[in-house]
Amino acid sequence: MIPKWMSVIVMLVTFVNGARNDDGIQPCAKIHTSSSVVPLRSPVIATCVIREDCPLVTGQAVHIEWRLDDRLIPSSPEASESSRVSRAVISSFNHTRAILTCCIQASPPQVVAGVEIRAGYPPEAPQNLTCQTNLTNPNTITCSWDPGQTETHLPTEYSLHTEIWDDNENYSYKLPQGVHHYTIPRFEFVLFYDMKIYVKAVNELGETTSAPLVLEPVSSAKFDPPSIQVIPKKYGCLRLNWNLSPDQAWLQACRSLNLEYRFKSVDSTQWNDPVFVQNAKTPVDMCHLLHWTRYFAQIRVRYQQSPWSEWSSSQSGVTLESAPTGRLDSWMEISDDPLLKQLNISLFWKPSKGFRANGQNVSYIVLVQRREVCSTRENYCTFSISRSIKKVYLKALNAAGTSSTVVHIYKHKAHPVVLDATAVPYGNNSFLVQWRSMDSSGLIDYVVKWRPLLKSGLSHIQFDIAGQNQSSIVITGSFEPYKPYGISVYPRFTDGIGPPKTFNAYLREKAPSMVPKLNIQKSWNSDIKITWEEIPLDQRNGKIQDYTVFYWNQKGPVNVVNVDTEKRSVILKDPSVHGAVLMVSTLGGSLNGSAVHFEFQPFDEVASAVIVIGSVFGLSLLIIVIVLTCFSKHKRFKGIFWPVVPDPANSVVLRLTSESTQYTHPSCDSEDPIYLSHLSFPDIPMKLSKEEDDLWINSAEETSDLGESICGSPFITEYSGSNSDSVPYATVVFSGFCNSPPPKEPHVYLRSESTQPLLEAEEPLTPKCYQNLALGGMTEEQHFFGPSHDCVPEEVADPESLWDDFPFLRALAMNDTEND
Repeated sequence: MIPKWMSVIVMLVTFVNGARNDDGIQPCAKIHTSSSVVPLRSPVIATCVIREDCPLVTGQAVHIEWRLDDRLIPSSPEASESSRVSRAVISSFNHTRAILTCCIQASPPQVVAGVEIRAGYPPEAPQNLTCQTNLTNPNTITCSWDPGQTETHLPTEYSLHTEIWDDNENYSYKLPQGVHHYTIPRFEFVLFYDMKIYVKAVNELGETTSAPLVLEPVSSAKFDPPSIQVIPKKYGCLRLNWNLSPDQAWLQACRSLNLEYRFKSVDSTQWNDPVFVQNAKTPVDMCHLLHWTRYFAQIRVRYQQSPWSEWSSSQSGVTLESAPTGRLDSWMEISDDPLLKQLNISLFWKPSKGFRANGQNVSYIVLVQRREVCSTRENYCTFSISRSIKKVYLKALNAAGTSSTVVHIYKHKAHPVVLDATAVPYGNNSFLVQWRSMDSSGLIDYVVKWRPLLKSGLSHIQFDIAGQNQSSIVITGSFEPYKPYGISVYPRFTDGIGPPKTFNAYLREKAPSMVPKLNIQKSWNSDIKITWEEIPLDQRNGKIQDYTVFYWNQKGPVNVVNVDTEKRSVILKDPSVHGAVLMVSTLGGSLNGSAVHFEFQPFDEVASAVIVIGSVFGLSLLIIVIVLTCFSKHKRFKGIFWPVVPDPANSVVLRLTSESTQYTHPSCDSEDPIYLSHLSFPDIPMKLSKEEDDLWINSAEETSDLGESICGSPFITEYSGSNSDSVPYATVVFSGFCNSPPPKEPHVYLRSESTQPLLEAEEPLTPKCYQNLALGGMTEEQHFFGPSHDCVPEEVADPESLWDDFPFLRALAMNDTEND
């Protein structure tokens, strides 16, 4: 738009500055060029001639300058002319459109003439001319072409030309600018006559013509998609009956057409490569197909080298049924209980790559020595067999026949081969299972078994088989995200099954659905133990990587402890913990539980409280006991705390007869003196044998300060009492206190130690041997009730002389005599 406006302005200025004469206003100058349209980047030469009567130069010196649009270009005056003629040379005109002006130098410069110059390229020959016949009513031929890659920058006109050779008829069709296709009407062509078609391009710099296209209109026709019908013909074949559309059906009767068909099975997602049939006649047989398999088929047609029609709609058919072929892949799990005479077997199977059911309603039977043990339509079976059986037969059967597969009984053997195994997601519904194994002789293959852990039942168990040289396999099934699957890799040998490597896997993982509740305990050493339960399997949503415990006190920062997945407990050494949160993480995310806030009373405060309470209770109890003891008049109650210790000075030693040794029950209410015990003097041999002496020593046992067994102390030389200041004397206890019933146990002889001296004015010395002086003489077997170093009686001295050493005993003896 700008160059056009500039050219208008230049024309107006030129006429304004022009000279007036009888013919009207004439421009002051005129520019002469070789052409106003030139090839792009070609040289341009222009000459400016100023009229003599131009009022702008009358009586003045003329200085001429040139401008291309608003840019000044060099110029030179013509040598043979006056200064009113100037010439300009542009070596390379690189504008598609520009205004060249001639000006007179002044202030401002005055434009006296101007011209518009355009540049471009000649048209390029049209490329890729194609024509297609439309056989639907109305019949037409549509042609299209490519104008070329080069922009001409100049208006270019295109025209389509046709020549029918047999009729000598020529037609030309001019097209609007920018349009590169045209539709020829039916009355200007003949379907079965050859015709020549070409395109011509013209602009101001030249014209070109495309390469001619010679064709028979019917050979360029694109037929409508045909209709087909699929029916079974014979074993492994389907017949395709096809027809053209009603508008084109007349061509099917008079011309032979070429045909292509393609097919796919019902469980396939890809079409097979098209099969070409030349000069096809209806119908067409499609053979070499699988038995009892549903196939989808499509066809397309064309005439000679015409374009292919679109594919027809898919139609399906089922081939005829035949007996199954191929073998079944199998996997067997054996429950080998040594206590049982039979083996419990779970047998699983699946079609191998070479197996074909070839029919409908396929069922399976398992035979053991021609005896049917299982019949099912499922892919598994359980049964029991004898340990001597080495193989079973698995048969697949349909209405047309059966096929048989031999299944060997592989028992378990302790021969580990698989070192480790892992599984990673592979697409949206598959796992890539990988394993490492060591070389082993007799290895046949590997069996990869998997099942969903949240479902039970043999129907959910699946397996696949990998070759002995494989270390990975892709397993595909109805895997769900966030659900656990148990996967096992078994090595299978010629003589048994090795131990598997088993692990769990998830197709996709996310954060767990729940976090277990924290259980908090505090031990006496101020440590805090936090425990939690295991997350249910159906709420994990992935493999638990770790547990993270965040805990804090009221003022300090948040601390973090990572816990192994197997422990589910942690011990915190900080007794001032105020709160804690458990976070559970999987590879798919983490989930935080609820914060648990808790407070414990410090251990020192608890201990102090316990001590204070215990001290108060003990002191109170002590005061109560003292008060009751001091102020109580009950003799029996006082006797518990201050037992009555007999004073030998106030005691009477009696001669005991056989009747007196029998148990007598003293009256508690009697005012008579209370005898604490009856005395019995067992016969002690003069000298013990070594065996008897050892028996006495070994049976010795310590007692309290109130008494010891007489068997353990009086006759042991090394014996010393617990209180070195005590004076021993003998007490023989036959019964309990007061009204207690007679004892059922044998009499117990106790040795008591008393801190009360025997003689108040003398030292509490104990003689070597106490003698029962009242017996009136010593026999061969002495009677003792006190200690003796050697327990051997000495020669008996004069009785009267012994009383001098024991005045109190003398008084007791005299008293005894008086009583008699």
